[in-house]
Amino acid sequence: QVQLVESGGGLVQPGGSLRLSCAASGRFFSINDMGWYRQAPGKQRELVAAITRSGSTKYGDSVQGRFTISRDNARNTVDLQMSDLKPEDTAVYYCNVDSTVRRGVGIPRGYDYWGQGTQVTVSS
Repeated sequence: QVQLVESGGGLVQPGGSLRLSCAASGRFFSINDMGWYRQAPGKQRELVAAITRSGSTKYGDSVQGRFTISRDNARNTVDLQMSDLKPEDTAVYYCNVDSTVRRGVGIPRGYDYWGQGTQVTVSS
């Protein structure tokens, strides 16, 4: 079982900055890829940023150059530094992790876990 707790969401003015944080806890062998997704009303959930355990990153086209994802493997956390925020960034942001766990007596393998989501609103 892996639990994700997100924090840092809120209301910010256009051009402002916000930092989201996600902490993973529970029983797992390792956390592999980590990332942030977002979903705005009436739209599909989309990738914002992802990062591998070794530090390779991937960003959605709409946030490249403005957002930075980072992780702390010792603390099992992943952060998303958001700068130059725009109204179109308004969405619920979800933390996502791929974690190697063992369920029951099965063989450990990767499972996908999601946080509850944190609201980010960009408005003047």
